[in-house]
Amino acid sequence: MNQPFEHPVYNYRVVRQFTVMTVVWGIVGMLVGVLIAAQLVWPALNFDTPWLTFSRLRPLHTNAVIFAFGGSALFASSLYVVQRTCQARLISDSLASFVFWGWQLVIVLAAITLPLGITSSKEYAELEWPIDILITIVWVAYAIVFFGTITKRKTSHIYVANWFFAAFIITVAVLHVVNSAALPVSLVKSYSAYAGTTDAMVQWWYGHNAVGFFLTAGFLGIMYYFVPKQAGRPVYSYRLSIVHFWALIAIYIWAGPHHLHYTALPDWAQSLGMVMSLILLAPSWGGMINGMMTLSGAWDKLRTDPILRFLVVSLSFYGMSTFEGPMMAIKTVNALSHYTDWTIGHVHSGALGWVAMVSIGAIYHLLPIMFGKKRMYSVGLINVHFWMSTIGTVLYITSMWVNGILQGLMWRAYNNDGTLTYSFAEAVEASGPGYVVRLIGGLIFFLGMLVMAYNMWQTSRVNETESGENNLALAQPA
Repeated sequence: MNQPFEHPVYNYRVVRQFTVMTVVWGIVGMLVGVLIAAQLVWPALNFDTPWLTFSRLRPLHTNAVIFAFGGSALFASSLYVVQRTCQARLISDSLASFVFWGWQLVIVLAAITLPLGITSSKEYAELEWPIDILITIVWVAYAIVFFGTITKRKTSHIYVANWFFAAFIITVAVLHVVNSAALPVSLVKSYSAYAGTTDAMVQWWYGHNAVGFFLTAGFLGIMYYFVPKQAGRPVYSYRLSIVHFWALIAIYIWAGPHHLHYTALPDWAQSLGMVMSLILLAPSWGGMINGMMTLSGAWDKLRTDPILRFLVVSLSFYGMSTFEGPMMAIKTVNALSHYTDWTIGHVHSGALGWVAMVSIGAIYHLLPIMFGKKRMYSVGLINVHFWMSTIGTVLYITSMWVNGILQGLMWRAYNNDGTLTYSFAEAVEASGPGYVVRLIGGLIFFLGMLVMAYNMWQTSRVNETESGENNLALAQPA
């Protein structure tokens, strides 16, 4: 007999490990986020301790939510989807196990080094060179597991979700290696291989495409599998999904310069980034519409299925944030929004509304399957979590939108004699109420993750003999 929770054909162990750690790292990363949000309201919360200052905890927060929480969700879902759609077991169980433990080691090393101030100071790429090398090794192992499984597939067709996962794996590898090129001077210190404006351009080519391929392409892979699966409907348009894929791949890679408007970057490069960002609206909305229209004939399920609500609302936020991003890339709009909290609101409409909510929906779909149950312990708690996530996200992003426009207008205000109307300190003081609302929104979202953790724990403890897998017939034991 098979051991409990183990599939006769597929490797569910590594999927289950990453699924559980998605919830764990989500709680950790969001807790750090709540703390630094609180520090903007009450600065004394750093307790005059270097390790707890905003400047050190902020990169810890971004790395934890992007690479620990988001990364674990991507590993879990991609390693599950590639097996189910290829009808083949992962090519190597031992290599898959190495990917899991190697990635956890990367996260732990980040949690140690960043609060200590050991950093390369590159946005989303703060980890120093020894950890960068470990990331590269783990990522190569992950690529071997993923693409190796595709090569042994029992179906001739490669499902579109795997195309997005493949693009995410390949592009993130290139981005990481190029941007992390550095000259080490000690075990904990290195200097970028690039200088000045070139360094800034390489960094934001990396930074925006980390958003584009880690936080977009990868999670679109999740969307293209779990939305049809949860809705019980085929993808609305397979042709549109292919157009969406190739258009996204071709255009997204050019959009990075819009982070460097009004800097030393050549004006032509800034304009190119702006134009490509505007064109990017088309494939982004094409994917959003494809996901939404997949629910044609199944909209009634939204009344009773909170997991599907997570997935569909995440698409709404995806559509909203991918409209907002190109608009903010326009130079005249960027002159108002740049360096303000509007950017923070935009980032979190994508990070909380799109990435976190589609991940949570996918994890809720996976948890019963991974624990061999028919369903989650409490559908009611999933519903509570959905509303907490939605309300928390809306409070967060609207407060930052208001703050951002307020800051931009105050910074641009001049007196008749050409002097500034407001000091920077006055703009900070005016932002106070927005920071309070953001803290409340972030706290609500974080508490929703605790609800999810309790539901997961209870699901794992329920005694059931019937498997939660509803389509085991797709693959028979060899």
